[in-house]
Amino acid sequence: MNENSKISLRNVSKSFGHKHVLDGLSLDIAEGESLVVIGGSGTGKSVMLKCILGLLEPDDGEIYIDGQQVVGLTGRKRETALKKTGMLFQYAALFDSLPVWENVAFGLMQAHGMARKEAKDIAIDKLALVGLDADMANRNPSSLSMGMQKRVGLARAIATNPEIIFFDEPTTGLDPIMGDVIDNLIRDCTRQLGATTLTISHDMESAQKIADRIALIYKGSVVWVGPADDIDHCGNAYVEQFVQGNIEGPIELDILKP
Repeated sequence: MNENSKISLRNVSKSFGHKHVLDGLSLDIAEGESLVVIGGSGTGKSVMLKCILGLLEPDDGEIYIDGQQVVGLTGRKRETALKKTGMLFQYAALFDSLPVWENVAFGLMQAHGMARKEAKDIAIDKLALVGLDADMANRNPSSLSMGMQKRVGLARAIATNPEIIFFDEPTTGLDPIMGDVIDNLIRDCTRQLGATTLTISHDMESAQKIADRIALIYKGSVVWVGPADDIDHCGNAYVEQFVQGNIEGPIELDILKP
């Protein structure tokens, strides 16, 4: 494990029956770094994220957050480890039964025991950071566009001023203009917090905007990792095929298999 790593995965493996989803995956994310993990569908990106969050337990390997082994943590120890994290889900995953401000303040009240009035004030401040006015606070999430829901999801992700933020396909379902808005908000908000961020994505344009480094996963392993600025000329055959969207190359497409 790298001593400067905020998050470190070491030889992490996870299978479902005979399907090996993660296969000895190793990856380090430095404190304050924005790392984007790219790869096609079914390559293990989401499973990796779920293993870090403790939603799945690896079959083998180690995962460290701030030097603490988190695999196998349960109860209060797991809650303590997760308190330093925030999460923006793929489709925002807002609670339709709660107004916008309660969605944003959910972690503040549930995990941190904050009083409703104080939590609401913070929620409104965070909504302002993502470009939403205070009059949005009492709206129902179902009345919002997908772009606005993503902004609310980002406000919730940063509400507790987390040290680590996870982003799951943050621009999925958005038009290019709104996707660019979300990318800029992610970059600006996380830099303001000084947070370490891990994003999983298949959107190369988005990845290059928000990443310090990019890692490509294929068949459950990291086949390339390097600075975002290097990805267009890194000379890695896997990266070149993925970036250019070519059928021919080392990445095998299941859809073409007989």
